[in-house]
Amino acid sequence: MGNLFLFPTQESFPEVSISQDGGVRSEKALLPVIETYEGALASLVAERKNFVEVNFSDMATRLWEEGVVKKELPIVAVGDPQGWGGTPAGLYSVLSKNKERYSSAAEVYMPWAVGFYGKYFMHGEPYYRRGEKRFTDATGGCVQYSDENAKAIYDFAHVGMSVLVIDKEKDVSILRAPEQELPLVSATSYLVADLASGTILAEKNSEETRLVASLTKLMEAVVVAEHLDLRNSILVQSFMLDAYGATEGLIPGQRPRIVELFYPLLVESSNDTAQVLSYFLGRIRTVELMQAKASALFMHNTVFTDTSGYDPGNTSTAQDVFRLMRYIAFNRPTLLQITKGEMVRTFGEVRFTDLKNKNLFAQDPAFLGGKTGYIVASQYTGAFLFEVPFGKETRTVAIVLLDSPSLEKGEQNLRQDTLNTLEWIERTSSQLEISPKNL
Repeated sequence: MGNLFLFPTQESFPEVSISQDGGVRSEKALLPVIETYEGALASLVAERKNFVEVNFSDMATRLWEEGVVKKELPIVAVGDPQGWGGTPAGLYSVLSKNKERYSSAAEVYMPWAVGFYGKYFMHGEPYYRRGEKRFTDATGGCVQYSDENAKAIYDFAHVGMSVLVIDKEKDVSILRAPEQELPLVSATSYLVADLASGTILAEKNSEETRLVASLTKLMEAVVVAEHLDLRNSILVQSFMLDAYGATEGLIPGQRPRIVELFYPLLVESSNDTAQVLSYFLGRIRTVELMQAKASALFMHNTVFTDTSGYDPGNTSTAQDVFRLMRYIAFNRPTLLQITKGEMVRTFGEVRFTDLKNKNLFAQDPAFLGGKTGYIVASQYTGAFLFEVPFGKETRTVAIVLLDSPSLEKGEQNLRQDTLNTLEWIERTSSQLEISPKNL
């Protein structure tokens, strides 16, 4: 497909005059947008590919044949992201087809099951062993259809066919006067963007590759959560704990569950926890899945070489990190809750309770989640989501900072960069104009 996701600079946009009634209001320019699924959809259609589009915005699935929609089928149910069950968005491909497949997690049979990623399927009406149907408003993450429509997808799809899953279409366009000061930031690469619309509010070198350090752990948590039953446990052995650093309570002989390990991984940024988690799927396989997931999320300038971020080969761009944060917010928000230090007790108690939260803003009520990172080669890195006022409404803004210098101030530069950016948003938000998409 080539590089579909580069976007013009702000200066390349013509100034426009817009008002709610279509008349002249003020000279403002449309701000650039970070693309996610849009380029992939346009490319698949332009190349006249046969593919499946699953769109949660209108709860419809479209079967595309040679650039034209052959069928449009209603979705009955999808996963609930608030309870670990979110259906993964992104660009995947058909992995398997089964006329009937048993789900050990849900203890039901799924007719006309089409696997497209990890433990996720498109399928018909699930039923128990004795034949009674299971009715529910939300799935465990799969996409459910009527039996008739599930069979239509099953008949249309073939192994290797693209499956594009769209979680949330961009909701607004944001405009601003072309002359605009930028926040005072010391990081050599940064991005400030509205989460839902993908609109870039400010940036510097946001498409340049930088080391990401422990931001890598966010992707490990995603792929582990999406390939395994979070209730699974593993016997911790001495050879698993040879990573840099040590975590109190993580000792040989214990059998922690996956969901418990997410706490030291994302709160304390534990390297040995990252290593233990990698043994569920295998260390090499976990990194391969992280790289594949990056591709599915259109993070085409991202490379993972280990699961903790301690290796300096883990690199990305501020825009790619934004794509990951947006994905987690809409599909795996429980991971963000954990980064704030909240206890998500879906699967029982958690043994790791006495942890130091290294995510700088965990106590800030406006902080919605995020992660910090540091190795000598990368300096400080951070990816944070904040709820901020935009005029009369409140929106979620992502702040990504890469290569924030440590100098003698350590992580304080990262904190100050973030505070400066939040102050800049508050000071300049009145200059923004938010309009319905495609106005």
